[in-house]
Amino acid sequence: MKIKEFLPGLTLVTILAIVVHFGHQALPGTYQKIIGQVVLGMLVGLIIGNTVGVADTYNKGIRLCFGHVLKLAIILLGVRISLAQIAAIGGTALLLVVALIFLALITTFWLGRWLGVSPKLAALIGVGTAVCGNTAISAVAPAIKAKDEEMSFAIAVNTLIGTCAVFIYPLLGEYLHLSDTFFGFWAGTAVNDTSQVVATGFAYSEDAGKWATTVKLTRNALMGFVIVAMTFIYSDQDNDTQQAPFWSKIKLPLFVVLFLAVAAINSVGFFKWLDEVTPIALIENVKIITKFLILMALIGVGLNTRFTSMKKIGYKPLLLGICVATIVSCTSFACIYFLKLG
Repeated sequence: MKIKEFLPGLTLVTILAIVVHFGHQALPGTYQKIIGQVVLGMLVGLIIGNTVGVADTYNKGIRLCFGHVLKLAIILLGVRISLAQIAAIGGTALLLVVALIFLALITTFWLGRWLGVSPKLAALIGVGTAVCGNTAISAVAPAIKAKDEEMSFAIAVNTLIGTCAVFIYPLLGEYLHLSDTFFGFWAGTAVNDTSQVVATGFAYSEDAGKWATTVKLTRNALMGFVIVAMTFIYSDQDNDTQQAPFWSKIKLPLFVVLFLAVAAINSVGFFKWLDEVTPIALIENVKIITKFLILMALIGVGLNTRFTSMKKIGYKPLLLGICVATIVSCTSFACIYFLKLG
């Protein structure tokens, strides 16, 4: 695959990111707080993608942005996050993450049967809500032998609900005067896809964004176990499934491993030391680069989201996704409040 195939899309997204960055800075302070830079970027992407549209030439570069560029940004966040901060999430918060995963899966199974949604489509919507959005859906779909249209519908439901969350959560956070930690925990446990969690968290504040990302990566780390469980539940008992050892299906995403590795290096003070002995202001420059990469990723998400594809979903799968997302969100909020995690 040639690099030049990605250049048109990367160039387009980079130009849009620069325009959004300076356009956001030109807004009055009050409006900057109401609509964060990443939210503005996603809005611009959504408007362009659903009005004038983009040619196929740009698609590979755009997909690269909301895929690998976002993962690179998350890895770079490790420069400003230590393992002590990750450990600060605590056992109680980890149990909450696990409990919410079970809640999402069980609720989806029960409501899906009641609404008459196909079991495998309901399962995909459930794992999308429970773990890490479109990544989990894409990983589980072949494992449970779901149809292509079921995977597409689940991704469409997940994308629509998560996109709405990017705009709704920060407004609710401002209205309720939530602390950065509380909001970060809430977004990290309740919003679906990693890109949407990052957008939601950083739309509220930088600290909220870091907490949201850290909590979300904890959810992502559990994806392998969920894939194994779903594989066994929906297994057709064929020879391939029987011969494959269960541990072969437990895979931690590489970007999560690299994020933890960078955070571990930061924990021993390496980046702080490097910042002191070199004139490049490493930590500050990485912070600027990371924010710009996140902005690029979310513009890419907006450009790739098509409202027309949402019309094909039908109301029942969408209703299922909304109900489960609402239940998980409310439960998460209540638990964070009463357990005083934020």
